[in-house]
Formats: sequence, structure tokens, C-alpha cells
Amino acid sequence: MRYFWRLWFTFLAVVALALFLRFVISDGGPVIFTVLMSWFAALVMEPVVRRLSRHMPRGAATGVVMAGAAIFGAVFLVVFGNLFVQQVVQLILMVPELVDKVLAWANDAFSMSLSRDSLLSSVDLSPEQLAEAAAKLGVSILGFLGTVVGGLFSIFTFGLFVFYISAGMPWLARWVGSLFPPRSQSVVATVWTLTAEKTGGYVGARVVLAAINAGTTAIVFVIIGMPYWLPLSLWTGIVAQFVPTIGTYISIILPVAVGLLSPNPWVGVIALAWAVLYQQVENLTIEPRISAKAVDVNPAVSFGAVLLGAALFGVAGAFLAVPVAAMLLALLDAYGNRYDLLPDIAKSVDSASAPRATAGRGAAAATPDADGAPPGAD
Repeated sequence: MRYFWRLWFTFLAVVALALFLRFVISDGGPVIFTVLMSWFAALVMEPVVRRLSRHMPRGAATGVVMAGAAIFGAVFLVVFGNLFVQQVVQLILMVPELVDKVLAWANDAFSMSLSRDSLLSSVDLSPEQLAEAAAKLGVSILGFLGTVVGGLFSIFTFGLFVFYISAGMPWLARWVGSLFPPRSQSVVATVWTLTAEKTGGYVGARVVLAAINAGTTAIVFVIIGMPYWLPLSLWTGIVAQFVPTIGTYISIILPVAVGLLSPNPWVGVIALAWAVLYQQVENLTIEPRISAKAVDVNPAVSFGAVLLGAALFGVAGAFLAVPVAAMLLALLDAYGNRYDLLPDIAKSVDSASAPRATAGRGAAAATPDADGAPPGAD
């Protein structure tokens, strides 16, 4: 009887805990998301903060790094802010014309009769409904000011979380380690260090690659006369690096379309050629050097992680999916058991993955010795 009541109370406790977690996640989702993003931002800053903390207090080192990032953002806004806003507004206003040109091309190429009205009617949206929705979304001056104040408060909250998490990272690591018995603390410390290094390294590498991609693309777009070069170059760099597997192809579609529909269609062709060329150079030279210490996530794994994260937690899950997958892979590499393949299996795998040699002398030259070493290795 006592066992029955203990089992019953355990079941009630689990249900109550699940309901409480659901309540916290549903009502405190924005706060949890802010804390998670602050945590990843602190991990990205950690290598620089750790080096600076050897010469100054850790809080001061964190402040220096955050101040440097803020100064860089302010300089970017001063130099490119007005141009960026103007080009984004013009690009948005150009969307209807862009859609009309794409539909005209499709009608000529495939003998179709598509129009904006037919597309809107196919999704049960009329121009009047769109106008009514736009009117409902319109905000007054007071509402706009409230939005600005709310955005500034969110930025301030995010920065405060980042500062406290980064400045207190060693204390936080010791506090988490103290929650476990002594025999498990070494494992916890290893997991903490590995998670911080691999996750921060992965996110940091993506940020650096996005900056290089956007910067070089902006230079090329200015040279070839690409309309709206600044927002399109930023779009290309960010999407190509933070959307796994298909990000490279998605990022270049918009610039190519804008270039092809500009007065000089060759701009779109050059943009496509540049994207292909840069991708090859990045894959062979830039990315291996920058991502040397980051976790190498298989494209299929990263793409599946993004889909799963988006299905479970929405936009936040999609954004955090790849770093979390990188962390789990790092832990698997550290604590997972690896075994040598049997000789027959290893031989069959190698023969299946190796390119077929040509007949004659080339085939004999490509055949390894009996011990697996290439010819002439002795």
C-alpha cells in the first residue's frame, strides 16, 4: 500500500512539474529567449574576454569588449545607417514592380497568364483586404514611440544579461560544479569547458564568416553597380552563414533577381558568378582556417537540426539549433566510444568511397600496397 501511494505521489509531482514548466515557457518565453541569446553572446565574447582578463579585472574586460562592439555598431550606423534605411525603403517599394516583372517573364516564357490579382485571389486575399490589414497594422506617433522605447529597453536588458553572464562566467562554472558530488565534478567541468569552447567557437566563426562574406560582396556589388548594394550584401552574408546547407543558394536569389530586372541585366549574371566563385574560395581557403577550432557539423545534421528546432520552438529554436547540435556533437566526440572497424568492413568502405582508377598503368599506380600504404611509401 505504501508503494502504491509513493508511486501515485511521484506521478502527481511529475505532472505538476510538467505543468509548471509549460506555464513558465509559455508566459516567460521572451525572457528565456533573451537569456539564451545572452548566453550565446557571452560565449562568443569569451575568448577575447579571457585574454583581456589576464591584464585587468574580468568585469572591466567584459566592458571593454562590449564597448568595442557598441562603438563598431555606432560607426556603422553613422557611416551607412542613412544609406541602409533609404535603400531598404526603396527595395520594399520596388517589390510590387519586381513581382510584376517576374510574372511578365513567366507569362512570356511559359505561355501563362498570371497576374498579381490572380495570385492574391488564389490565396483568398483581395487588394482591399490587404489595404485593410495594412491600415490595422499602421501605428500612431504615440505607438511608434512606444515601440522605440520598448526596443531600447529590450536592447538594454539584453546587454545587461550579456555583461553579467560574461563577467560572472568563472563564478557560474564553479556554482554549477558545486551542485554535483566530487566524483562527478571533473566530468561536469569538462562538459562545461567543451560546451563553451565549441559552441562559442562555432557561433564566433559564423559571425566572422558572415562579416567577410558581406564585406567582399558589398565591394563587388558597388563595382558592378548593383542597386541597393548595402542591404543586399548584408542579406547575402548573414543568410549564407546562418542558414545551413541551403543558405548559400537562398542568399543569392534576391540579389540576382534584382540585378536581372535592373536596367543592366548583366549585373545579375555577374552577381551569380561572384556568388559561385566566392563559395568555392570560402570552402577551400577561408572557412577551414577560421573554423579550425569550431565543431564541423555535417550539412545534413545542421539542416535537420534547424527543421527540428523550428518545429519545436519556432524562430528561436531554428536560430539556436545549429550551436546546440555542435555542442552535442562535441560531447559525443569527447565521451562517445569509438571502435576500430573490422578489416573486411574497412576495406569495403574504402573501396566504395575511393574513385575508380583508370585501366592500365594508372590503375596499377593507384593500387595501395598490401599493408594499406600507397606505393613508394617505403
